[in-house]
Amino acid sequence: MVTRFLTEVPVDIDRDTARLRAAEELSGEGYLAARPSWLTEAFNWVVEKLLGFLEKVDSAVPGGIFAVLLLVLVLIVLVVVIRLKSGPLATSAKSGRAVFAGQRKASGEHRKAAEEAASRGDFDDAVRERFRAVVRSLEERALLDEKSGRTADEAAIEAGRLLPDVAVPLRAGARLFDDVHYGGIPATEAGYRSLSELDESCRRARPVALAAG
Repeated sequence: MVTRFLTEVPVDIDRDTARLRAAEELSGEGYLAARPSWLTEAFNWVVEKLLGFLEKVDSAVPGGIFAVLLLVLVLIVLVVVIRLKSGPLATSAKSGRAVFAGQRKASGEHRKAAEEAASRGDFDDAVRERFRAVVRSLEERALLDEKSGRTADEAAIEAGRLLPDVAVPLRAGARLFDDVHYGGIPATEAGYRSLSELDESCRRARPVALAAG
């Protein structure tokens, strides 16, 4: 039996036959199951190429790959800063800090709302409404244009050019408004009183253009 089996095994196999037998063996279910998927092969190819690129960068750039990563990070920061200063992000941030969120009221209405809020101890709302009364009063006197989206700082700077005597208090009032309304800093009675004084000072102040004439 053993002698018959050995005689049936070919002793000499030519090249074409060996290639055919190897192809048949590799196409078996066991080999196919062991082969990596196309996704794995693609991932390995990408990793291999990326590592090769990083090795070239590491040898060609002073400081190696860390210098490249630092440069990329700096460029990203610069792009974000530029967008915040001049792009759509700047417009969005600016409009989000406007003095008037909705429809404008008369300055007297804002002033009355501020006094009512102060009387019940709500100095946050009192500060908001009093500064709006200041800005609205300046618009009613045509010292400021009725421009939507104007921030507190912009209102203070623009009005300060025509009312230099109150320019400094206007800037301080604008900072107080932003701190309370957008910064979440609790307002105080003293802060509200300073805005009340600013309101009265602005109402008495004469624009430099009219005073010069």
